[in-house]
Amino acid sequence: MIQVLVVEDDPVAADAHRLYVGRVPGFTVAAVAHSRAEAVRALDRTQVDLLLLDLYLPDGHGLQLLRSLRAAGHTADVIAVTSARDLAVVREGVSLGVVQYVLKPFTFATLRDRLMRYAEFRAAAGEASGQDEVDRALGALRAPQPSQLPKGLSGPTLEAVTRALRASPDGVTAAATGVELGISRITARRYLEHLVTVGRAVRSPQYGQIGRPELHYRWVAETR
Repeated sequence: MIQVLVVEDDPVAADAHRLYVGRVPGFTVAAVAHSRAEAVRALDRTQVDLLLLDLYLPDGHGLQLLRSLRAAGHTADVIAVTSARDLAVVREGVSLGVVQYVLKPFTFATLRDRLMRYAEFRAAAGEASGQDEVDRALGALRAPQPSQLPKGLSGPTLEAVTRALRASPDGVTAAATGVELGISRITARRYLEHLVTVGRAVRSPQYGQIGRPELHYRWVAETR
C-alpha cells in the first residue's frame, strides 16, 4: 500500500481528500495534517510515500515545507493540490519533487487518475532496455489529453462561455450569455449545461419574472 499524508488546512477539504484517497486501490491515508507544523510532526512519526500537499497553509507556503523536508532528508514524492496557477511556482515545485499538480476544484475521477498514474510510475523497476522504456515510465506521470467535448460543442466557444460565466459573480442566464457572445440562447444553454455536468457551474431557477422561471447559472468558485 502506498502511504499518503494529506496536508490541507481546510478541514472539509482535508476530509474529502482523505475519503478520495481511501477509495483508490493501493493507497491508504497514513495521516492528515492541517498545517506545516502538523505535517512535520506527522512525517517524524510516520513512514510516508506520498504527500497530497496544499500549497497555501496557515503557517507557511507548501513549497517552504517541501524545501525543509528535502533538507531534512525526507524523500517522499508530492502531488500538489492547489488553486495556484503561477507557472514559476509549478517549475519550482517540480525541482523539489512535485510529480503532479491537481488544480482545485477537482473531482474524484481527476484525483484517481493522477494517483493511478503515480502508482504506475512507482511500480516501474529494473533496468530499462532503451529510450522507449524510459519514456514510457516517465509518460505515466503525464496528464491525459483533454477529453473530447460532446458532439456539437467547440473548444473556443466553451472558453468564451466560461470566461463570461467567471466574470459574472452573480451568475448568468443562457439568454444573457447568448446576447453577450452573439450565439443563440439554446447554444449558450448547451455550453452552460456542459459546465454544470463537469462540475464547473451550478444551476438554479431564477424567479421574479412572469411565466416560467429561467435557469440561472453560477460559476463554482475555486477554493485555495
